[in-house]
Amino acid sequence: MIAKIPFGKTGHMSTRTLFGAAALGAMRQDRADRVLETLLKYGVNHIDVAASYGEAELRVGAWMPEHRDQFFLATKTGERTAQGARDSIHRSLERLKVDRVDLIQFHNLTDEPGWETAMGPGGALEAAIEAREQGLVHFIGVTGHGTRAPEMHLRSLERFAFDSVLFPYNYMLMQSPEYAADVQRLLNLCASRGVAAQTIKSVARRRWREGDTQKHFSWYEPVKDPDALRRVVHWVLSRPNIFLNTSSDATLLPDILKAASDFDANTQAADIEKALQAEQSRLEMEPIFVRGVMDTI
Repeated sequence: MIAKIPFGKTGHMSTRTLFGAAALGAMRQDRADRVLETLLKYGVNHIDVAASYGEAELRVGAWMPEHRDQFFLATKTGERTAQGARDSIHRSLERLKVDRVDLIQFHNLTDEPGWETAMGPGGALEAAIEAREQGLVHFIGVTGHGTRAPEMHLRSLERFAFDSVLFPYNYMLMQSPEYAADVQRLLNLCASRGVAAQTIKSVARRRWREGDTQKHFSWYEPVKDPDALRRVVHWVLSRPNIFLNTSSDATLLPDILKAASDFDANTQAADIEKALQAEQSRLEMEPIFVRGVMDTI
């Protein structure tokens, strides 16, 4: 089974591998139900979904009447105003068929105008706090894509005591000294304040190249080689106290969860890095975000 650690100061012991429900966005319910069976098999007890993930909230909602008490349930709103976020939260509750979620997160809050609106008077933060006071949500978090996510999360944490953050984290991205330094500062602050640190894009190989003919189940090309996939998962998990969100490519879910369940906590990141240096060349791995060059999805 996959190890559990405290999800920040929430009091919940979450599996270190969280289910990224973006994988359900365009999936039929019968296939989504088989995904749930996979989660139960590996003991995954934390689902991360979002209002913008197509039909994903509906697919998760179909499970909730029977399985609500088995999962820490997180969703996201991309709205930046209080009224927009308020409406989004209520719609998510309806779609998920629950009367409250454990965590509401601001989706990809990394642009300056959006950040100022969400954090300012009449912004989404007001609606999230209101929802928490009403018992509709228990905790509030912030997420981000691109290389600016860690530094913007630092700003967000100075403005408000968020319970969790989410940001891109994989071997190739962390080869950038600038990005690695921002991540380290963020993780240091999270550790000192008991903020849960969630990571995404752990199995990204590179952006799709022109002429690629493979089926695209995610906006980036994932690592599919079984040995390499195992190593990139273990590389992320070798960093203590962080969580790995599974890929939006559901075909990889069993392999990711198997790798996570086999992870040995005594594994040293340096040992995995030696192997990944070779994989980087063999698989032509590239960072999916480069500051000032390609920083959006």
